[in-house]
Amino acid sequence: MDYFKESVKLHEKLKGKIALTNKVEVDSKDDLSLVYSPGVAEPCMEINRNPERVYDLTMKGNTVAVVSDGTAVLGLGNIGAKAAIPVMEGKAMLFKKFAGINGIPICLDTEDPEEIIRTVKLMAPVFGGINLEDISAPRCFQIENALQDIGIPVMHDDQHGTAVVVLAGLINAAKVVGKNIEDLKIVINGAGAAGNAIARLLSCLSLDADKCTPVKSIIMCDSKGIISRDRTNLNSTKIDVLKFTNSQNLSGTLKDALVGADVFIGVSIANLLDRNDIKTMAKNPIVFSLANPIPEIMPDEAKAGGAAVVATGRSDFNNQVNNVLAFPGIFKGALASKAPQITPIMKLAAAFAIAGCVENPTAEKVIPAALNMTVADKVAEAVAKCNVNS
Repeated sequence: MDYFKESVKLHEKLKGKIALTNKVEVDSKDDLSLVYSPGVAEPCMEINRNPERVYDLTMKGNTVAVVSDGTAVLGLGNIGAKAAIPVMEGKAMLFKKFAGINGIPICLDTEDPEEIIRTVKLMAPVFGGINLEDISAPRCFQIENALQDIGIPVMHDDQHGTAVVVLAGLINAAKVVGKNIEDLKIVINGAGAAGNAIARLLSCLSLDADKCTPVKSIIMCDSKGIISRDRTNLNSTKIDVLKFTNSQNLSGTLKDALVGADVFIGVSIANLLDRNDIKTMAKNPIVFSLANPIPEIMPDEAKAGGAAVVATGRSDFNNQVNNVLAFPGIFKGALASKAPQITPIMKLAAAFAIAGCVENPTAEKVIPAALNMTVADKVAEAVAKCNVNS
């Protein structure tokens, strides 16, 4: 099937993929009086007297805004707010399919972080959570950080959804190769939204029940090579990353960083590596090459270099790292427990829950299938428990 051609046909036929529906019929005068004037006045006053009743009397408690400015859409780049709508509609569909959550696409015609922050704050009363989507780095960090105090969970999925699923796969991959996850030497290539979040999550890896400690060795690379303290061309985000990466202050290229490494995680560009680069890594290396649609190294090439476990972002290979395994359940759990934020411990709990959905990990299966309908509820339960116990 030509997915590109057929997708255009589908979108044109449907005029968009989602629709609002009424929960009750409005067929009589009594119906009208209950859902609108005069009856609706009393729910309004209930909320006025006790603002928390908004969760009981409106859609707020089960509705998430999917907010984008269209600056980093899939692999398409900055295509603008209008062109981003089909992706945000798709994201809303996934919220409904996997978690039963209402997702409302909100595509903002501005690239000004302060305008985006102000707009989200102003519309927050009607939503139970905010899913930031496809917003370019480093602006996405500023926007997400500024929205952590608005009383509802806000998460940039390109960062944290990816990080959670990567960690879930890494937990199981470490079991497959017989290594302790905290002892792994990990190289991350790509210092944007996803790479930054992956490094941060690995650096705070700690769940008492799982007796897990932070990964001791993380090296992050960008297009210029290893991010080190000796570099003079680092922005503030990359300088901040050095607080929890490259403790030995190594310098050099990505290929230098790979020598002796246990894990390569790529969130960058296609065809960066070949089998000879994998051969320089430690025994039984783990390779997560997540660039889409063409990975940093194709699975067969990575395995030819000795990779023991390979994951990509593609559905046509084993071990697909797909955010749909994370964000529906994370938001479902956060909404159910009325969490004001999505915390690092919630993300860790989500990762362990996803990993636990694979009972007997093998090299060909360290991550559950993207369409596994049991994952979201297990993630939601783990996330909600974190908030209740906090």
